[in-house]
Amino acid sequence: MAETMTAWVVRRPGPMSSGPLERVRLPIPAPAPGEVLVEVEVCAVCRTDLHLAEGDLPPRRPDTVPGHEVVGRVVAQGAGVRRPATGTRVGVAWLHSTCGECRYCLRGSENLCPNASHTGWDVNGGYAQYVTALEDYVYELPEDLPAERLAPLLCAGIIGYRALARADLPPGGRLGVYGFGASAHLVAQVAIAQGAAVHVLTRSRRAQDLALELGAASAGGAYDAPPEPLDAAILFAPVGDLVPVALKALDMGGTLAVAGIHLTDIPSLTYEEDLFYERTLRSVTANTREDGHAFLKLATRHPLRVTTVPYDFDRADQALADLAADRVTGAAVLRLPG
Repeated sequence: MAETMTAWVVRRPGPMSSGPLERVRLPIPAPAPGEVLVEVEVCAVCRTDLHLAEGDLPPRRPDTVPGHEVVGRVVAQGAGVRRPATGTRVGVAWLHSTCGECRYCLRGSENLCPNASHTGWDVNGGYAQYVTALEDYVYELPEDLPAERLAPLLCAGIIGYRALARADLPPGGRLGVYGFGASAHLVAQVAIAQGAAVHVLTRSRRAQDLALELGAASAGGAYDAPPEPLDAAILFAPVGDLVPVALKALDMGGTLAVAGIHLTDIPSLTYEEDLFYERTLRSVTANTREDGHAFLKLATRHPLRVTTVPYDFDRADQALADLAADRVTGAAVLRLPG
C-alpha cells in the first residue's frame, strides 16, 4: 500500500465559483484502536458537503475532507477490532461517534448527543482514497448490489427515512415533498410503496418528470399549491421561504418536517393562517444507527430505484458545482479509480 493518497479538502469555504475545494495528497490514515481502515470505492455527494464547501456549515477543522456516503472495503483493523473483518464491504455514514453516556444517548436519541462527531465535518470523510471509521458505526453491506446504488442510501436514504417518520404520515395519507434531490426521490418511493399519495413540489422540470416516473400523484413548482390538502409534508430544499408555503398546504392536524442541517431564514409566520388547527412544524436532526439499520434492511429487501449521476473522482469540485446549480437529478456519486 502506498504511503499517501489523493483527497479533496475544503481549503477556503466560499461559493463554488471561488474554488473552495482543492485536490491534495495526504498520508493514508492508520486505524486507531476500535477503528477500521476502508478503501473507498464510491462516495455519494450530499448537499451537506456543499454547505460545508460554501461556508453555510461552519468548518470545525481546517482542510476537512468532505463526504459521508462511503461504500468501500475494510483493508486494515485497529487494535481490538472484532468486526467487520478485513475484506468486508461496508458503508461509512454521517454519524461518526457518540458518547453513549449522556441522557440523549441513554434514551435512544443518539442523534441529539452533544458530544457526537460527524464524518466529513469533525473528521475526514470519503472524498479520498481511504477513510477510517469506528467499528461500531459502519454498516455491513450486501455484495450483490452496485456500489453506486448503495452509497446514496447511507445519508440521503437514512435521513429521508427519519424525516418520513417525523412527518407523522397516516396510513394511506397525502404527502407533500418539497425539493426532489437525492433524499427526496428515495423517501417518495418508500411512501408510495406504503400506499401514500405523494405530491412533489420542486422548481426543476427534470425532477418533476422523475417524480412522475417514480409514481408521484402530481408534480408541480416549489411554490405551487398541491392539488389536495396534505396530511404531512417534508421540506428537503434548504429554503426557509418554503416553510409558510408548505404549512399553508397542510390539512388540519398536518405535520411539516424540515429535513436538512442548513435552512435559510424562515419568514414571519401568522399563527392563525400557518399554525392554527393543530398544524405542527418540526425539525429533523441527523439520525441514529437504529434508523440506519432499519432503513438499509428495508432498502435491500425491497430495492428502490436509485437515480445516480456518476462523476470521476477527479471531478469532485464539478459535482458540487452542479449540485449547487441544480444540475443533478437524483444523487451525484464519485467513483474512485481502482
